[in-house]
Amino acid sequence: MFHKFALFILVLYCLSGCAAPARKPATRPTQPPSVVKPSPPAVKPAPPSLIFPSGIPIPREIPAPPAVPRPLPPLVRLPTDQFPLFEDDMDLESLDRAIEKSLQYYKRATGSGPFRMDDDWITVRELQEALIALREILRSGDAEAVKQDRIRETFDVYQATGLDGKNTVLFTGYFEPIMKGSLKETREFQYPVYKAPDDAITVNLGKFRDRYKNEQLTGRVKNGELVPYYSRSEIEERASLAGRNLELAWVGDRIDLFFLHTQGSGKIELTDGGLLQIGYAKSNGRPFRSVARFLIDAGKISPQEISYQAVKQYLREHPDDLSEILGYNESFVFFRVVEQGPVGSIGEVLTPGRSIAADAAVFPRGSLAFVRARKPVLDREGNALSWIPFSRFVVSQDAGGVIKGAGRVDLFCGSGVEAEMLAGSLKERGELYFLVKKRPNGRTD
Repeated sequence: MFHKFALFILVLYCLSGCAAPARKPATRPTQPPSVVKPSPPAVKPAPPSLIFPSGIPIPREIPAPPAVPRPLPPLVRLPTDQFPLFEDDMDLESLDRAIEKSLQYYKRATGSGPFRMDDDWITVRELQEALIALREILRSGDAEAVKQDRIRETFDVYQATGLDGKNTVLFTGYFEPIMKGSLKETREFQYPVYKAPDDAITVNLGKFRDRYKNEQLTGRVKNGELVPYYSRSEIEERASLAGRNLELAWVGDRIDLFFLHTQGSGKIELTDGGLLQIGYAKSNGRPFRSVARFLIDAGKISPQEISYQAVKQYLREHPDDLSEILGYNESFVFFRVVEQGPVGSIGEVLTPGRSIAADAAVFPRGSLAFVRARKPVLDREGNALSWIPFSRFVVSQDAGGVIKGAGRVDLFCGSGVEAEMLAGSLKERGELYFLVKKRPNGRTD
């Protein structure tokens, strides 16, 4: 019985196909069988390649993507053998005044910083010590060669990488205009100089998002929403601020008033003999746009002829175009009365020839710097007769709406007509360096 059952199970197993695969029927060889050689030792196969659906094999080990170049910092620390020659073409007294203004600022700014310069973090104290150290060296009775050696031994020098990453810095000039005006509107003086309106609200975006650090907006609230503040055309052509008692004074020249806005401070000689000193208070937050660029793009002035004097002359010769041309620059500046001036962004009076406006996001406020460029030799009409090289110590004490990045510097040229002619002519490429007192143990690379 058991054998019958076992035979039955064997049949079922064979019919189910679960048995070993069937072999082909053996055939009689027509030739003698060859001698079978032993197989070589097994070789471990290489790992298979990955295969995309398209059937294209790729290596199992994917190469790393190429390294992204590190962005060039705005300042690079120089080896001593690359220091410039620290020659100064101005008087020591003016540098003393400028240094003292920065020291006053640093007394109030002890909580600020540190500041990034190349791979180093620089404290306010170190910036302060640099000013004091340079003043002591220059005041000494040492020979010029000894002073040069002492500067090289005392300071680390950082060079601005500039507009192009090749240390090229564009130097322009600005000045303090002096205008005639009145505290009341008259036939002669009908263009208002406005103080900052209460409804111009400034929003520091960095307080809301870290990625917006150092960015801000100025606007006004309309129907519960913050909207851009009035543009230049809305203020000047549509009288959007009229009747609100915001006029500090009235002047008689609309073109000079426009350039007062671009300079940011000035003096107004009043009809009673008084002098009104005004300084920057706030802007409307609208973008600054160059009227010189507008005139070039419109074909009014060729790029070869463009200059501050050429722009001013064109505006005077085309009074019917003033509204369109001036309105192209939507930025509008509000002023405040100050006791002394002009006052820079550090809250101190600027020193002609020594104070520069620079981007505080990349260059520390109040810091000691050194510049090399060219300056014009002017005739009485403000025409450049020739250009000569100059170099001097300066201090970063101001800011400007279009002075952005590591490649732009504005040199304060002073007050009045001569300063206006110099500032209007200056547009030169040069070099910019910052000096910081060395640490006793050196700085780490």
